[in-house]
Amino acid sequence: MKTLAVITARGGSKRIPRKNIKDFLGKPIICYSIEAALKSGVFDTVMVSTEDEEIAQVAKDAGAEVPFLRSKDTADDHSTTADVLLEVLAEYEARGMHYDALCCIYPTAPFVTAEALQTAMKTLTEGNADTVMPVVQFSFPPRRALLLRDGELVAHYPEDQLKRSQDLEPEYHDSGQFYCLRTTSFLKEKRIVMTHTAAFLQDEENVQDIDTEKDWEIAEMKYRLLHHV
Repeated sequence: MKTLAVITARGGSKRIPRKNIKDFLGKPIICYSIEAALKSGVFDTVMVSTEDEEIAQVAKDAGAEVPFLRSKDTADDHSTTADVLLEVLAEYEARGMHYDALCCIYPTAPFVTAEALQTAMKTLTEGNADTVMPVVQFSFPPRRALLLRDGELVAHYPEDQLKRSQDLEPEYHDSGQFYCLRTTSFLKEKRIVMTHTAAFLQDEENVQDIDTEKDWEIAEMKYRLLHHV
């Protein structure tokens, strides 16, 4: 199978300016995703999709390919990840290059590892899933959630409020790091979470959303603790 890694990195981040190439403990944060993809050894091509010339140069310096720039249509605030990936595949097809499977890796995912990518891609290529998605279990049961209404707390799910945590079915959320996709299925369904989606389970310590400056600080602290740096 021909496999492609696509790291999606547009230049228009609002909450953290220049987020995708902001320094994260000594190097642009996008470099962590690129290095993990290259080190994994499971991709025929590791490319970065961006409309930004500076991001493109950082990506190339880190070892990724940037054979074309992203169009304006997929570089605005309303474009989805699926839109970006469909454009990338179309551009490669126009160059006579077809990939059987692809992995979308986010540029602000310093906790992603080569080993995780290897395992997830193996699950995709050797199984029947259309998508393999990294997920992590909620640390607190969502079924025990509370709502604030008219200044008072009420149970969101009253039927489960008094149940023990161990009696509730575990629930999971997207880790926000990467997605492995079977190309034929993706071109048909045009969405990331497809009909047959398999889970790649992760520990909470290896997951951190980075949407705000505070998230960034927490991610750096967490990375230092995990990697002793």
